[in-house]
Amino acid sequence: MSSYIEESLGEGETIVSQAHFHWWYDVKAWAALLLLWWCLIGIWIFFAMMIRKWTTELAVTTHRFVEKNGLFTLATNEISLQNIEGVRVTQNFWGRILGYGHLRIEGTGIDAVEIPDIADPVGFRAAIETAKGEMSRS
Repeated sequence: MSSYIEESLGEGETIVSQAHFHWWYDVKAWAALLLLWWCLIGIWIFFAMMIRKWTTELAVTTHRFVEKNGLFTLATNEISLQNIEGVRVTQNFWGRILGYGHLRIEGTGIDAVEIPDIADPVGFRAAIETAKGEMSRS
């Protein structure tokens, strides 16, 4: 099964980098399930988190940033690289140690896109900046 991002690529557009949820995201989901299963909220939290992980795709292409999510419906956030004004990385102490963090991508004329607990957020931010630089040179 091909991904939404691969299917939506335009002519001459390629994927520069894809982001993935960090394993710590799974640990938090499993902890909720194991610690709160008895009141059923743990089961709800676990499946809500895992469905989000299973149905989310994050990528930077040579033309845009793409976030796709949704199980029964499709919702996307796509920002053209020239419209990205800034990328904010937030890592707490454990995020710095374990290599995960949040991104906030701000663009012109749209709300910011918040991305939780991805692996190597600094590397993904660098991929966005590299793609922006390559696009401006073309």
